[in-house]
Amino acid sequence: MAVGLEIERRFLVRTTGWQDQVRTSIHLSQGYISISPHGVTTRVRHDHNRGWLTLKAPVALGATPATAPIRRWEFEYAIPLGDAQCLLKYCPHQLSKERHMLKLTGGDWVVDCFAGANRGLVLAEVELERPDAGLCLPPWLGPEVTGNRRLSNAALACRPWSQWLEQEKQALWR
Repeated sequence: MAVGLEIERRFLVRTTGWQDQVRTSIHLSQGYISISPHGVTTRVRHDHNRGWLTLKAPVALGATPATAPIRRWEFEYAIPLGDAQCLLKYCPHQLSKERHMLKLTGGDWVVDCFAGANRGLVLAEVELERPDAGLCLPPWLGPEVTGNRRLSNAALACRPWSQWLEQEKQALWR
């Protein structure tokens, strides 16, 4: 069980330069049991070996405009794989992705290569210890999309990348 404050920044990925930094990879299937308009989500996820139930919520008290998008409460609990697979069947909004954990300094870096209706979207995330932590950005990163709610996993499960207009996709790179 991991409970605490998640501090995360997210970026579009410009090139495949990250691939030589892969430490390990897993395939994730996830679905959303609930998604509130206030940013509270209940998610079930599994990697075909383990399952998790995760609740995420915005940090309401003490949040500032500068840190609110990168800080969220995250309550994650291991559940039996069979339970996760069963719950996933009842989730109306789902997605899958290949997650690559990277050997980089300055935080826990991952690159998510989305599959299915989100195929073609590649995002990098870094989990930090503090919102103001200094960060050396690798050259293969594209624009930062931290706080862009349309690119949250919950939003992509509801409105996948394949449903985005080409103009919407291109606007992210400006």
